[in-house]
Amino acid sequence: MQRQLSAFTRLALLGAMLGSLLAVPARADDVRAGDLVISQGWSRATPGGAKVGGGYLTIENKGSAPDRLISVSGDVAGKIEIHEMAVTNGVMTMRPLENGLAIAPGKTVKFAPGGFHLMMMDLKNPLKQGDKVSVTLEFEKAGKVSASLDVQGVGAPGPGSQGGGKMEMHKTDGHSGMKM
Repeated sequence: MQRQLSAFTRLALLGAMLGSLLAVPARADDVRAGDLVISQGWSRATPGGAKVGGGYLTIENKGSAPDRLISVSGDVAGKIEIHEMAVTNGVMTMRPLENGLAIAPGKTVKFAPGGFHLMMMDLKNPLKQGDKVSVTLEFEKAGKVSASLDVQGVGAPGPGSQGGGKMEMHKTDGHSGMKM
């Protein structure tokens, strides 16, 4: 009986170890707040003298109840608002979301150029590539959450993009070629 119990225990431990290896690990920059996971925080560098900048991130609601991002603050700017950019009938509009932004259960909301974004107004200093910008997100249920935005280059397309979004022209053997 001792051998069977020992074999069963070993098998259970092996299963637990394999399960932990197969689980998708959270990235070091992910922030958890209740059922919310905030990830991929980034911004673009701003030219000297610029007074506004944008912030982008991803919010995933892994729970069964909705939550709402109601405000954002940070020392980087005099004011940070939650904005939405949209094109309607060929006209681009941008507006603050006065009532915040709902994060439905089981859904992911991605803040990205041309859509939802954090509008940082009255920047205290230019955003410089390589810096990190600290912001505090306030949610209706999850409360206040600190997150950081990695400042990328001026025209950066966002985290995880290959080649920095630049198109380069190369001349090879008398033919031109493009490299993404």
